[in-house]
Amino acid sequence: MTNDAPHSVVSRLRAGHSAGITRPLSWRTSQLKALRALLVEGRPGLERALHEDLRKSPTEAWTTEIGFTLNEIDHTLKHLEGWLRPQKARVPATLQPARARIVREPLGVVLIISPWNYPVNLALAPLVGALAAGNCAVLKPSELAPATSAALARLVPKYLDTAAVAVVEGGVPETTALLEERFDHIFYTGSGGVGRVVMAAAARHLTPVALELGGKSPALVEPGVDLAATARRIVWGKFLNAGQTCVAPDYVLAIGATTARHLEAELTEAIGDMYGPDPKESSDYGRIVNDRHFERLTALLKDGRIVTGGEHDTAERYLAPTVLAEVDPDSSVMSEEIFGPVLPIVTVPDLDAAIAFINGRDKPLALYAFTAYDHTKARLAAETSSGALGFGLPAAHLAVPSLPFGGVGESGTGAYHGVHSLDTFSHRKAVLDKPLSPDTWSVAYPPFSRIKKTILRRFL
Repeated sequence: MTNDAPHSVVSRLRAGHSAGITRPLSWRTSQLKALRALLVEGRPGLERALHEDLRKSPTEAWTTEIGFTLNEIDHTLKHLEGWLRPQKARVPATLQPARARIVREPLGVVLIISPWNYPVNLALAPLVGALAAGNCAVLKPSELAPATSAALARLVPKYLDTAAVAVVEGGVPETTALLEERFDHIFYTGSGGVGRVVMAAAARHLTPVALELGGKSPALVEPGVDLAATARRIVWGKFLNAGQTCVAPDYVLAIGATTARHLEAELTEAIGDMYGPDPKESSDYGRIVNDRHFERLTALLKDGRIVTGGEHDTAERYLAPTVLAEVDPDSSVMSEEIFGPVLPIVTVPDLDAAIAFINGRDKPLALYAFTAYDHTKARLAAETSSGALGFGLPAAHLAVPSLPFGGVGESGTGAYHGVHSLDTFSHRKAVLDKPLSPDTWSVAYPPFSRIKKTILRRFL
């Protein structure tokens, strides 16, 4: 933790980067191993903080936060040396003899602004890429998850190099002060509204940004698919973390009234199987992060017929896993990202209408489809645009470290995980090495004789 002003923090880290402490591979691997130790040894405190902030169970804290980030670290440690090797590039005959390569270099000092819904994962998984690429980093955890923010502020300086990594806690004033500083990259995860603020602030310094935003991710369900299995998969992905997940299915797009009607029963049964007859008593079901979000979510319950759920407790910020049917596509629940445990079902007549519905709205962070037909998969891949496309299981693409994770359009820009994190936090520098002798390039020097002109026009 630091009580220093943002300017002092950034200046200290920039001095560390200028001194070259982050460049050696040995430093990078040692910091990644130290980050691993932070998660393993600090696990009990992090689990307590996550329960305090979001009532996450230890199992969910492990699978979606701590264990997830450990897998990211292990994957990076296994491949980092190979990723950092210079990449050979082909040199055209007109420039021979010469050699060309692409080398990765650190960007400098980066800012990572993380959200409250997965406050360990979404702070430390980007940090894995920043450290692997040889950067210094400022972490700004969300003030809406205060227990986890405090835990990170306590643990990070205990395990990581304080000349290269710092945590700045606080709310809007502290974030605003940080955004006034010049960074070499800003990595932001959160809402589109704040993303625009971050991008505008970055533009003042021409700072590149990665914006991991949200959006309304559809779950398309087509006739002919196993509806019981589909419902279980959707319920798992939707109600994880009480629906407060950027890649959760935001709504179901059911093809045909019969599919929608049968799916209502299957979703109801799946919720009962996973969370019991009273999800409020389930140790595996979380709570809404604060009163403002709770009030926003409960106001959406009027936008459809409640199939199951709808029960809520203001004092506990508890909102039961809820399914809505007969939802108007123009209602509030369909015009904003829900980011909570409310699942609307919208019915369309056929696949053409489903594709038109998806394409008529902002590009989602993910599109999920449950279908028995390869031609449907091919059409969705070719005719829609989304940050990711998943068949048969929502949210799981995040667990594949070789896949890039990021949005497109309104759902974000830039990507990370695995080598894609290294791409985000590095500059891929072009290097050309042409010896002075023999001077084969003399054909390009003036004055231009007839022979030189002929050669240049033919080969260049």
